[in-house]
Amino acid sequence: MAFLLSNDDGAHAPGLAQLARSLKEAGFECHVIAPDRDRSGVSNSLTLDRPLHPLYLDNGFIAINGTPTDCVHLGLNALYRGDEFAIERVIAGINSGANLGDDVIYSGTVAAAMEGRFLDKAPIAISLVGKTHFATAAKVLVSLLPQIEALSLPERTIININVPDVPFEQLKGIEVTRLGHRMRSDNPVLTTNPRGKECYWISAAGEGADAGEGTDFYAIEQGKVSITPIQADMTHGNALECLSQLTGI
Repeated sequence: MAFLLSNDDGAHAPGLAQLARSLKEAGFECHVIAPDRDRSGVSNSLTLDRPLHPLYLDNGFIAINGTPTDCVHLGLNALYRGDEFAIERVIAGINSGANLGDDVIYSGTVAAAMEGRFLDKAPIAISLVGKTHFATAAKVLVSLLPQIEALSLPERTIININVPDVPFEQLKGIEVTRLGHRMRSDNPVLTTNPRGKECYWISAAGEGADAGEGTDFYAIEQGKVSITPIQADMTHGNALECLSQLTGI
């Protein structure tokens, strides 16, 4: 089985290196293609206004001057296309920081995984809720892969995993969850650059608003690994009947 690995923290990120190392040690074949720099928060954007240039790194990774979605799209449809590679699953991560609740709308890590939704095996996004114990997240993934492999998931399911930033032995278990929701973030911060020009910094994400039992926020709070199935279909099914009352123009 061959995996295509990517992320949004960049080709030199420690989480990506740990992911590739742990999967290879477990006997999996891995090909790695990731942005040439941190592209967090770019969601599912594609680069359409300039060409993409692969840069082959000494460790075997490929760095691309584009987004996480660019990387997976290029990997599956050009650089790693063909039977000799036989990519079966996309795995994105290990992200430095959580991807909980509304984070998945903005996350480049989740977007990279989502670009692998056309493959037979469900893509996986994995994030560490912190910046230290990447080995814990890698060990969680390696241990879960055989169980995930045995599941018959619906087509185009994406698996979003978040792991507490603690040593593996301190994890309190795993929980299958739904996405919670965050409060609105603080307002952008107005400041002035060294040349006297006004500019803004986007503020940090809001705290959990819908973060009770059953949510990914709650599982992490309890010291558990959160596993949430998500999908690209954003149709709001509950609103279809209401909108069907429209009479036309």
